[in-house]
Amino acid sequence: MTSSDDTVFDAEVEAGLRARVGQYLVGSHEGRGVRVGLACGRFNGGVTTRLLEGALAALGEHGVDRSDITIAWAPGAFELPLVARGFTLGEQVDVVITLGAVIRGDTGHYDVVAGECARGVQDVQLATGVPVVFGVLTTNTVQQALERSQPDDTNKGRESAETALEMVNLLRQRVFSS
Repeated sequence: MTSSDDTVFDAEVEAGLRARVGQYLVGSHEGRGVRVGLACGRFNGGVTTRLLEGALAALGEHGVDRSDITIAWAPGAFELPLVARGFTLGEQVDVVITLGAVIRGDTGHYDVVAGECARGVQDVQLATGVPVVFGVLTTNTVQQALERSQPDDTNKGRESAETALEMVNLLRQRVFSS
């Protein structure tokens, strides 16, 4: 889901770009053989569970075997980067998806938790080379979080799972694995 039709990636433009370069690398949503770690935050867990349902549905639809999926629950979003790092140790997974919800309140706590969670997720993937997808909602209201976790194609957990598969398959290509 995008904010505007003007922001959608145009297939005709993509075809033109492909014709202008020697290699054009794109990941796929193929999930067979992909080992996935799902790092989930219990705080605002009703929203997290809805995101998790979306992610699991997408992973199944794209061929990820249930035996290749591991779920770990952290107390909240702030702890998710450490769980993600744990998944990457010892090549346990090919990709980690972080799921949770940070909803703005009356204090500055929101800014600290959301920002540090995002920074931590980025740090883990850059340090390890394992993709870590930021599927943590950062919303102003509970209603916004519920809208982004509907059981349909707009579910951000579903989107995060598809992003995860795309990144794994992109990084498995010859250019990145040499």
